Amino acid sequence: MTVSYSAAPPLSERARAEVLSPAALEFVAELHRRFDPRRRELLAARTARPAPTGFLPETADVRAGDWRVAAPRPDYADRRVEITGPTDRKMVINALNSGARGFMADFEDANSPTWRNQVEGHLNLTDAIDRTITHDASDGRRYRLVDSPATLLVRPRGWHLVDKHLLVDGVPVAGALMDFGLFAFHNARRLLERGSAPYLYLPKLEHHLEARLWNDVFVHAQDALGVPRGSIRATVLIETFPAALQMDEILFELREHSYGLNAGRWDYIFSMIKTFRDRPGFVLPDRTAVTMTVPFMRAYTELLVATCHRRGAFAMGGMAALIPSRRDPEANARAVAAVDADKRREAGDGFDGTWVAHPDVVPVARAAFDAVLGERPNQIDRRRDDVTTTPADLLDVASTPGSVTEAGLRGNVSVTFQYLSFWLTGRGAAGIDNLMEDAATAEIARSQVWQWIRHGAQLPDGRVVTRDLVAGILAEETARIAAEVGDRVWRQGRPEDAREVFARVALADELPEFLTLVAYDRL
Repeated sequence: MTVSYSAAPPLSERARAEVLSPAALEFVAELHRRFDPRRRELLAARTARPAPTGFLPETADVRAGDWRVAAPRPDYADRRVEITGPTDRKMVINALNSGARGFMADFEDANSPTWRNQVEGHLNLTDAIDRTITHDASDGRRYRLVDSPATLLVRPRGWHLVDKHLLVDGVPVAGALMDFGLFAFHNARRLLERGSAPYLYLPKLEHHLEARLWNDVFVHAQDALGVPRGSIRATVLIETFPAALQMDEILFELREHSYGLNAGRWDYIFSMIKTFRDRPGFVLPDRTAVTMTVPFMRAYTELLVATCHRRGAFAMGGMAALIPSRRDPEANARAVAAVDADKRREAGDGFDGTWVAHPDVVPVARAAFDAVLGERPNQIDRRRDDVTTTPADLLDVASTPGSVTEAGLRGNVSVTFQYLSFWLTGRGAAGIDNLMEDAATAEIARSQVWQWIRHGAQLPDGRVVTRDLVAGILAEETARIAAEVGDRVWRQGRPEDAREVFARVALADELPEFLTLVAYDRL
C-alpha cells in the first residue's frame, strides 16, 4: 500500500493514531483503487452530456416498474425534524442535544475541508457514537450529551471533490471515498451493535449511474467490514436539475440501501442557473424571491414526494436557514412565521420530515409536522397520485415572479465575499444577516451575479448589471465590512484571497462548476 500525505497540517496525536490508523488507510486506499476510475469517468460524462430537458427514454421501464425500496428501519422510522451542521465538537454535541430526531453531520456544504476539520471531525463522531464526547468551553461551561440524543447521519463530500492531503499511489483520494471510508471503517459495526445503522446523505448526484457507483461502494464496504448487506442506508439529496429527472432511477439503483430523497432546495436553484447558464429565459430574480411556492420549485417538490411514496421511501423537506435574532423581536417573529408556513406546507404536501439549521427552529418545524403526523412516525403510505408533474413544469423558470434589484445584487455580492472569507479561514457554515449561509447558498449568490452580468439584467432604475457595477458594489461592501469588524478581524479573514476567488467564480467569462473547487487551491 502506498499512502502518503501532501503537506498535511498537524493533527492531535489521538486523531492521527485512531482515525488514520494503518488499517483504516488501507481500507480507504482499496476504495480508491476499485472505484476512483469510475468516479472520474462519471465526472467526465457530466460535462459531455447536453443539458437535459426530459425524462430518460432508456429507463422508461424503471419508471413504469412495480418495485419498492427497503422498508424503514425501526430505530429511525421517525425523521420529522433533522438538524444539520459541521462536525466540530461543540456543534456535534449541541445538534445531537437539540431535540431534533436526526443530526446530519456535514463534511460537505457546511464544512471547510481543512485537514484538521476532516480528520478531527471523524474523531468527534466516533466519540459521539460511544457517548463519550464532551467539550470544555473557554467560559468554563462543559458540554455533554443528553440521555437520548438525535440519530446521527453523515454527509460525505460530493463526487467532484478530492482531498489534496491524502494520496494513494501519488493520486489525491476522492473526498467522498475518504469521508465515507473512514466513517464506515470506524463506525459501521459500532452503530449496528448499538441498534442504529450507518445513515448517510449523498450530495450533488447528477445521474443514476452515480448512484449505482455509491451502491457498489456500499456493497464492497459491507462485505469487507463483515456487516450485512443493506446495513448502510442513504438518503440522496435531489439538488441538481438532472437528478430531478431521474428520481425513480436513483431510488432504484440504491434499493436495499435507500433511505429516501431530500429536496436540497438551495443547490437545486443553483443547478438551474448553472445547467441553463447560457439561456436568457432562465434568468432568475433576487434569490429572496425564489421561494418554494414559485412554479418550478413547487413542481420539483411535489414530484419528489410522489416519487418517494410510490416507492415506499422517505421524502425529506428542505432547509430552513433562519438563525433567530433576539435584537429585533418583530423581524424575528416575521421570520419564524415564514418558517412555520414553509414547514406546514411541506407537512401538508406529504413530506415525512424536514431540515433546520439552528436548534431554536427545531420546535417550530416539529410543531408543523406534529400537527399532520400525530403519533405516526411518517406518512410514507400517503400516495400523491394526484401529482402529474411534467418536464415542462420543472423547466418553468420563466413564471417566477420578481425582479433583479440593487438590494438583491448587493446582498449577493456581500454574501459571496463574506462566505468565501469564512470558508478560507476554516468555517464552512456562517451566520450572515440572520441566515445560515453555506456553500449551497453562496453558490446561488455568486452564480446569480454571473448570470445577471452574462445576460445584462436591468435594475428597476434602468442600470444594467455589468462587471464594473459589481466591482463598485464589491468595493463598497468590503469597505463597510472592514469598518464593522475592525482591522485585526478584517486581516484574519484573508480579504485579498476572498476578492480574488470572488472574481474567478462570479466575474469570469465562464461560470466555474463549483466555487469550492476554485477556493480549495487557497485553503
